[in-house]
Amino acid sequence: MKRTLSRWLGLAAAGLLALALAPGHAQQAPAANTGKIHGKVINPTGMPEAGGTVGLSTDGGLTMKFTFTVDDTGNYTGEATQGTYMVVYRAANLPAGQLTDAIRGVKIVAGQDIVQDIDMSRQEYIDKMSPEEKKKLEELKKTNADAMKANVLIAQLMADLKVVTQDQKDIENATVTATQALGGNPSKTDLANKIVEIRTAKYNDIVSLMTKDTGLKPDEALLWFELGRGQAGLDKQAGLKQYDDAIASYKKAIDLETAAKKPRMPVIGEAQAGLGEVYARIGQVPEANAAFDAAAKADPANALLNLRNQAIIFFQENNSAAMAAAADEAIKADPSPNDPSLAILYYIKGQGLLQQFAAPDPKDPRKIVLTPETIAAYQKYLQLAPHGQFSADVTGILQQAAK
Repeated sequence: MKRTLSRWLGLAAAGLLALALAPGHAQQAPAANTGKIHGKVINPTGMPEAGGTVGLSTDGGLTMKFTFTVDDTGNYTGEATQGTYMVVYRAANLPAGQLTDAIRGVKIVAGQDIVQDIDMSRQEYIDKMSPEEKKKLEELKKTNADAMKANVLIAQLMADLKVVTQDQKDIENATVTATQALGGNPSKTDLANKIVEIRTAKYNDIVSLMTKDTGLKPDEALLWFELGRGQAGLDKQAGLKQYDDAIASYKKAIDLETAAKKPRMPVIGEAQAGLGEVYARIGQVPEANAAFDAAAKADPANALLNLRNQAIIFFQENNSAAMAAAADEAIKADPSPNDPSLAILYYIKGQGLLQQFAAPDPKDPRKIVLTPETIAAYQKYLQLAPHGQFSADVTGILQQAAK
């Protein structure tokens, strides 16, 4: 915008203030009786004008006794001998023999630093413009105002997203925070209630901020994704029945990002994974599986993570068939079959198969009959995590199994 404006101002000024300037003299070294001058160049839209030069003339702009460069923020500064000057601004790349604006009768006083802005938004300058130039100026002012509003809005949204990021960290650290807040040796019930209290407050904050922000900028997918995550969290933590709202928010994020000129695939992947979790929580297994599959396709880098999460979520919801199938898919997709982190998936698979197919041994009611696949899953768990969280349970189950 600045370059376009500079070129236009130069052309406009050519019709207003064109002078047949003689070749400029080299800048003279300041004498002892010098003073300083500084200021800012303001273009007709009221914004700083970068580039160009400010010169001091004593012959009506024909020659410049002193010349100073205007920096990228529109500021200039310099030193000159005491006297009265015309302060001349020439926009960058302005054709020779033309100037953009001039202020007459500016006095430099020895030992002093005066301020002299070149403000082309002043009425005197605007009045000299042609109707076409004034129309162009109004268009530029509107564009500039819209850009400023957009920048203010973006800054506000970024600040809110920063708060949301911190809220998510606080949610993850809720157990530590709750333990510190309660002190001593709190009961499991008190600790659990405190964790829910902390997480619910943070999820409420997320939903409040993102509800506001999706209203301010409804075409930003990331805001809808964060809103969906907050709504899903409230339902999970406090049972506030916001899963339907979360589904709608996640779908909005997916639709917006998919329709974008350059879709951010990780955003689509995260939204699909969030949608899959919600479906899993409410028992809609086919929909959950479809959403997780879509997440893997959209964001292959996190495909393994999403597959693991899918199995864990079904496990948390105690959906035996879904968790066994999801764990099996995650195991098959992992390129490192002996990775200890896979242990939890073998445990989930074993638990899902146990719940589906285990039966009492008709010969010995103290024993249970397990399928070979169930036994293999449990044995693999013990191989990968011999001292893991569930190793004692798994050992006990295998000891009960009929030979």
